[in-house]
Amino acid sequence: MTMKDPIIGITLDEETADYYSLYPWYAARKNYAESIDIAGGTAIFLPHNIKKIPNYLDFVNGLVITGGDFDIDPKIYGKEIESEKVKTKTDRTNFEFEITKQALKREKPVLGICGGQQLLNVVLGGTLIQHIPDSIDSIINHEQENPRDEPSHIVKITQNTKLHKITKVNEMYVNSAHHQSVDILGKNLIVNSIATDGIIEGIENPNHKFCIGVQWHPEFLIDRKDIEIFKALVESSR
Repeated sequence: MTMKDPIIGITLDEETADYYSLYPWYAARKNYAESIDIAGGTAIFLPHNIKKIPNYLDFVNGLVITGGDFDIDPKIYGKEIESEKVKTKTDRTNFEFEITKQALKREKPVLGICGGQQLLNVVLGGTLIQHIPDSIDSIINHEQENPRDEPSHIVKITQNTKLHKITKVNEMYVNSAHHQSVDILGKNLIVNSIATDGIIEGIENPNHKFCIGVQWHPEFLIDRKDIEIFKALVESSR
């Protein structure tokens, strides 16, 4: 590490399951931080303390909103729960919603991954498909059965988007670990990638220096272009 390395804050999952501790605990996969390190940044993890958000954002140069095995409460985007598959984490969502909103207000680079993309869309006024199989008939299983470090399907990258400029390819191989997806786009957002079944796989705000969401998990570095997303985040954070 050097003092010139951009510091990238990464949000944590939280759990109460007792297989690790009898008390509530935070968790994150190592590959989130490892991808930031490879890309030239320094990763730190951010506990869910809303009062500390101004301090966090004074310290970090960029932000990653991670995924997890939970969903955003539909009431936040003006809907009722429409599927028994929806499960929420109120404290985590409240923290991630507020830090994302404040980071964007400060023009901090933000990367939303999987559920983080969905949260980014909701923060900007968009809505979500609550359970993909209830909405479309697809040959793609967006909750892939093979290991998460293997590809599931391809996504088409939209030309003339920031994601296309970053990756310099028209399609990528991605993993897939989600049952929800972006529905109505939030304010100033455009689609930067899409699955062959029409599910939105990536979004961005072209007017922000780096405001990008992807539905897959690029931290697994499955496609050779995944690391370019993290490099672009780090570079935008300098």
